[in-house]
Amino acid sequence: MIRSKIVLNWLATAALFFLYVPVFAQTYCTIENKARCESLLTDFHQAGWQSLPVSAVAMEVGKKLLGTPYVAKTLEIEGAEQLVVDLSGLDCTTFLENVVVFSRLIKKDKLDFESFSRELENLRYRDGQLDGYDSRLHYFSDWIFHNQQKGIIKDVTKACGGKPYVKPINFMSTHTSAYRQLADSAFVRSIRLAEKDINSREYYYIPKAEILQNESRIESGDLIAITTSIAGLDIVHVGFAIKKNGRTHLFHASTGSMKVEISEKPISEYLAGNKNQSGIMVCRLVEP
Repeated sequence: MIRSKIVLNWLATAALFFLYVPVFAQTYCTIENKARCESLLTDFHQAGWQSLPVSAVAMEVGKKLLGTPYVAKTLEIEGAEQLVVDLSGLDCTTFLENVVVFSRLIKKDKLDFESFSRELENLRYRDGQLDGYDSRLHYFSDWIFHNQQKGIIKDVTKACGGKPYVKPINFMSTHTSAYRQLADSAFVRSIRLAEKDINSREYYYIPKAEILQNESRIESGDLIAITTSIAGLDIVHVGFAIKKNGRTHLFHASTGSMKVEISEKPISEYLAGNKNQSGIMVCRLVEP
């Protein structure tokens, strides 16, 4: 009987550990991830980086996440759309988003979990508000546009030697079977409207053959979005620029090493070996 009670108590404790934390009505976060987030927030509060430029803060934050495992599709949870907070595994986009959020909070000196969740929602969703699956900024070109409108970043691709990026974007609406949520026709209609907006805008990119000659214009801490030749798709990978031995490398969550890393090759050489990667867009963080 005593052993049974011990086992039941252990199972109850384990279950609590893995349950999500409903911090806000639409937030999904395990107890483990909340503890990880709060630990990082404490570390960042003590680091004394508030006086650094936000781009330099981003590089320091990124280094704290080096080695974090690459895990794909952490935002694709069952049920309705929720704000997913997951620091146990990161894909390229969630690595970038978390670094941006932590960096902005450090500069604002608002290092608590509630502020983190609100900043993440503002960054990840159209108009800064979670309002269903279709409110998430699925296309990174759309993410760039809306977060420039919010004053979080500035698209500096053209100033860095970019050329017009003219391409019809429609991958999601033409591959609905690849997305569970797009079984709902209402979401498909919303996605088509988002694609229409993207296609009405003017974007620039630096073709991969021209990155080397424009590398000096890219700064450490700039956001890098890798464009693609895949039909209907805008961006296939994202990360940060970081200077290393006088060259610009990619700081990212890598599918090659399956962890957060700084690429061994400079960005120009990194793209040269991938036929589906056509160039880059470059954005710069704006001081909060």
